[in-house]
Amino acid sequence: MRLRTPLALLGAALLVLVGPPLLATGDGSDTGTQIPGLRFMVPNTPGGGYDITARTMAKDAEDAGLTHDIEVFNLPGAGGTVGLSRLVGEHGNGKLALSMGLGVVGAVHTNKSPSTLADTTPIARLTEEPDIVVVGKDSPYRTIGELLAAWKKNPAAVPVGGGSSPGGPDHLAPMLMAQAAGIAPKAVNYVPFDGGGELLASVLGNKVGFGVSGLGEYRDQIEAGELRLLAVTGPKRVPGMDAPTLREAGLDTEFTNWRGIVAPPGLSDAERTKLTGLITELHASKEWKESMKKNGWDDAFLAGEPFGDFLAEQDRRVATVLKELGL
Repeated sequence: MRLRTPLALLGAALLVLVGPPLLATGDGSDTGTQIPGLRFMVPNTPGGGYDITARTMAKDAEDAGLTHDIEVFNLPGAGGTVGLSRLVGEHGNGKLALSMGLGVVGAVHTNKSPSTLADTTPIARLTEEPDIVVVGKDSPYRTIGELLAAWKKNPAAVPVGGGSSPGGPDHLAPMLMAQAAGIAPKAVNYVPFDGGGELLASVLGNKVGFGVSGLGEYRDQIEAGELRLLAVTGPKRVPGMDAPTLREAGLDTEFTNWRGIVAPPGLSDAERTKLTGLITELHASKEWKESMKKNGWDDAFLAGEPFGDFLAEQDRRVATVLKELGL
């Protein structure tokens, strides 16, 4: 909702009646990078990659003085497509943005979502990171070699959990691993969870043979010794993490995930420019740079129309990979 004089007082009163106030503190002006009432929607459960990214963005934007009182809320379901449909339905709302990534691209295909990313306003790609292969501290698998040996022997007996629905990054990564290991992707026992937060308990409790998720989601548990990191899926090792790449483990494959921000369709040029400008300023801030380093995120910034072209390319790529894997 956009408040404009002379309706501002009436709008504010209605907001008090229907829920928590969405206006920023201060004079309420919509100048510079300030977007009073900005909300970040997270399309999966708390604790996952989209959630961590959105809450980090909100905190860093406020700490950098770029805007104030950003609300972050979760609307999980169907691999992120419930949130995507809600976003697409908010036509013209310049104060709403969706924290998303490759998982939503895949979920659109596997859930046959009526709403697609082509229906949104692309704002920016922010980060890239490898997925990781992890087990609980009490797991019998102490190395990636031991895990692969057991997985090859009986794929069905070694379920893999991922924080995304089929077609998402935590699904595609183990499927590509299986293909490289000589395991038929259709033989993989993949157990989907709605975000890394839901997956964590199953990995810690050895309810799945191993888990695949983003490094930023599980770094704290790895450093605390609760999780054992067996491998990273990217092209290089992660500094400070004692784990080989998949190629070092003998698998001829690699995989990275990315995350970004999209907005509803129908934004005015001014609204699109303001939201893109805020995210661009956030990307340049020291607060965001520190957060990327802390979370092990690589900078993959791409804003506006080029990000839209990237989304279209990713959609084609995911469709092709799913077809090649027979999925």
